[in-house]
Amino acid sequence: MTLRIRISWPAGHTTATLDETPTSKVLAGVLPISSTARTWGEEVYFDTPVSVPVEDGARQVVDPGTVAFWTDGDALALPYGPTPISRGDECRLASPCNLLGALDGDPRILATVRDGDPIRVELLG
Repeated sequence: MTLRIRISWPAGHTTATLDETPTSKVLAGVLPISSTARTWGEEVYFDTPVSVPVEDGARQVVDPGTVAFWTDGDALALPYGPTPISRGDECRLASPCNLLGALDGDPRILATVRDGDPIRVELLG
């Protein structure tokens, strides 16, 4: 089973495909959600009403466009380039995050998200 979500903000939107994981199942159960976008280098993250433990396979360095769940902050993390703690061009998250899936298109679309933007996540289909 895969889940598809739509992430929207004032300047644009993107979709993502999520794998079936314990965290993605919990997240799907609370959608739709509205939150406030935060930016950290080339990463967008935002609070969710979900609180889950770190899963096996959690990673700190991920590919651009990874949909990750930051358990320390109960937040979705969407990296598209280097963060303030990256080494070189890697996407290094603040701490190991649960991996949920990936954005469907070019992750650079996230560069149009501004800190403080309203952001909405909903299930597709």
